[in-house]
Amino acid sequence: MTTDFYNIDSALSEEERAVRDTIRAFVDENVLPIIGDCYIEGRFPKELVPKMAELGMFGANLPEQYGCAGLNNVAYGLIMHELERGDSGVRSFASVQGALVMYPIFAFGTEDQKRHYLPKMASGEIIGCFGLTEPDYGSNPSGMITRAREQKDGSWVINGAKMWITNGSTAQVAIIWAKTGEDKSDKSIRGFIVHTDAPGFTAKDQKGKLSLRASDTSELVLQDVKVPATALLPTTDGIKSPLMCLTQARYGIAWGAMGAAQACYEEALAYAGNRVMFGRPIAGFQLQQQRLAEMLTELVKGELLALHLGRLKDAGTFSPQQVSLAKRNNVSAAADIAREARRLLGANGILAEYSSMRHMANLESVYTYEGTHDIHTLILGQAVTGLSAFE
Repeated sequence: MTTDFYNIDSALSEEERAVRDTIRAFVDENVLPIIGDCYIEGRFPKELVPKMAELGMFGANLPEQYGCAGLNNVAYGLIMHELERGDSGVRSFASVQGALVMYPIFAFGTEDQKRHYLPKMASGEIIGCFGLTEPDYGSNPSGMITRAREQKDGSWVINGAKMWITNGSTAQVAIIWAKTGEDKSDKSIRGFIVHTDAPGFTAKDQKGKLSLRASDTSELVLQDVKVPATALLPTTDGIKSPLMCLTQARYGIAWGAMGAAQACYEEALAYAGNRVMFGRPIAGFQLQQQRLAEMLTELVKGELLALHLGRLKDAGTFSPQQVSLAKRNNVSAAADIAREARRLLGANGILAEYSSMRHMANLESVYTYEGTHDIHTLILGQAVTGLSAFE
């Protein structure tokens, strides 16, 4: 039986379906055959980047005038869905490149910055990373201690450290967020385009990961890194600017998590139909049917939620709080689906030739990054009560 139990396909435009099918074929042909080995080896498959760029995956919902695909937000979401059906690390790469590096340049940069960087990033010539989180400031990014001090000649000198940075050791440029005032106010937070070959900039890979192993995760250290005046993203204005970027990325995660969930559900369904126990397929046992029914229900709910959010985003009527709800729900649901799929697979479920345990481990990172599940809970709590629990 088709995974599309509610015929969501019929709610998509012809262009949206074409985009989805193109990325689905890319994942089937290029990602799935290698990703298990990449996960075991702990490496991001960089060989995929040129093809991803060729297919327009980077900044896909940004304007064509900057070398991007100019797709709507639903089509962009479908790209994230299919990429994470392959692996969360592959989706994270594209999500960081587009939503966390290209988007802030587009939203806060000068025309010269946009025309210089965005086409090169869309083509994969330049890879970027996003430096907001610090070793002691994750869920409270406004507490950051990284500082950028303006010099007499208009240049800036940046000192600080960033942690858990996807693409950090791969990137040629980094969007670094730093406080520019002497006080500790988050109003002074500004964004800078920093070239990673600048003297004083170092990136060190995070070792020992048990999740997102097919992804580069780094610590960035900036020691008296000097950047020109043109490195400043001029319209960045306080903590709200990086949070706007995170809203874009969280939107893609709401779609991507359902891609991982779909992969796990389809694997479990196929396995249950083929695995014979006590003389018949385990799909015929009540316990496994209940497990599959619960997985399917949460998958359908999450995909409908992502689709409607995409329509709201395309209409310009969505809110960051609605994105929080979708990220929170869909990642949690996907993690549950992955765990139940792994259990249905029995002992075979721990093998890399199956995807469910890999997705299960990856989703633990997705559950935490770009706003933890608990932080999104408090965002929603404030939205519905009008009272902040952060203070």
